[in-house]
Amino acid sequence: MDHPTLSDSEFTLFQKMMYDVTGIHLTEVKKTLVSGRLARRIKQLGVGSYGDYFKLLKKPGSTEMQIAVDLLTTNETFFFREQKHFDFLRDRVLPQWDGGMRRLWSAASSSGEEAYTLAMVMAEHARTDAWEIVGTDISSRVVEKAQRGQYPLERAANIPRPLLTRYCLKGVGSQEGTFLVADTLRKRTRFCHANLKGDLSSLGSFDVIFLRNVMIYFDMPTKQQIVARVIQQLKPGGYMMVGHSESLNGVSGALKPVAPSIYQKSLP
Repeated sequence: MDHPTLSDSEFTLFQKMMYDVTGIHLTEVKKTLVSGRLARRIKQLGVGSYGDYFKLLKKPGSTEMQIAVDLLTTNETFFFREQKHFDFLRDRVLPQWDGGMRRLWSAASSSGEEAYTLAMVMAEHARTDAWEIVGTDISSRVVEKAQRGQYPLERAANIPRPLLTRYCLKGVGSQEGTFLVADTLRKRTRFCHANLKGDLSSLGSFDVIFLRNVMIYFDMPTKQQIVARVIQQLKPGGYMMVGHSESLNGVSGALKPVAPSIYQKSLP
């Protein structure tokens, strides 16, 4: 059967839900996206309308809210995306680190490519063996995918050949057409579900935070709120990277720009 039509009033319900839960503002042009992404789930559950589906989300104890959030969040990433940030990490940050435990956070890690890219850079260039990568995302679905560390072969296109050889295992047999990130990196990279609007203190403190290509979905008040929460986890003198098309101008006074889309937390 054809899926029901998403009315303007129903769309408003999902707009408010996504803003309240994630801070993401779905503009009017996203109505078709919301309709399309929820249609299969609505058909699967056999509910009669988007309004009826919304009622399911609000039921106490329901897990459907997380499923809806997973469906409505956009997860686009790839290995070595926006290369200049990794070059800055290699050339400017890592030479400053001689010892001690170092922790890096991919704060909107999606399916894990950014976190594993950080792991490759650390494995190649860090002056210490004591380091950890943490990846978080609001979508539990992509967190599970990231934990597996297995990707279609075409996702390897941007990985330099020497790193591909050292840190990726080509699938054979039933796994043909895929590659697996090596266990040496997966052991140092952990993923968990986290909402940037929530309490982040359990994640601990970090030397570098990548918060890239997620701020574009937030209005200014939400940006300020989220950045304030995130930088509580950034050590003084630590670095934060945002997407090349993003800026923290007017968002936080605790961060100073050191290069385009790269910021450093002020020392006390």
